[in-house]
Amino acid sequence: MSLFTPTPGASARRYVLGQELSVTILTSGAETEGRHDVTDSVMATGAATPLHMHTRYEERLWVVSGSLTVWAGPDTLTLRSGDFFTIPRDVPHAIKSGPDGARALNITSPAGFAELIARAGTPFHLATPETELDAELFMAVTEELGDIVLGPPGTTPADLEHLPPRP
Repeated sequence: MSLFTPTPGASARRYVLGQELSVTILTSGAETEGRHDVTDSVMATGAATPLHMHTRYEERLWVVSGSLTVWAGPDTLTLRSGDFFTIPRDVPHAIKSGPDGARALNITSPAGFAELIARAGTPFHLATPETELDAELFMAVTEELGDIVLGPPGTTPADLEHLPPRP
């Protein structure tokens, strides 16, 4: 899946996080009085999130195409087109796209993820194939929104007992 394929009419709401993730904000928290937000996310082949958890919102994933492996607490599952999964608040989790990448709708409630993307992502019209994630900005916004990064991409909840304590 190409992160740089245009989506008609969505350019003002489209962002990239490095080369791994392209996100179009379909509904923001401001539009729902903070109740929820909805994003359309495309993950490059083999892209992985850091191990993290959300303390203010739960996350729902509906896979449109491709596949996602989700490690959530003690569970590991592979989601394919049409599959839906809810990650509750305060559950350590990580997500990795499959061999064909993945496209998924992400619904957070109350709203949270779309704000992270809008504040820490690069607007699509400014992105190039060399655009990198601004990790410092991403971490600052993540922490402000109550998300906690527990480990780098590639770690899973099972690794928590082996990771050094957070400062």
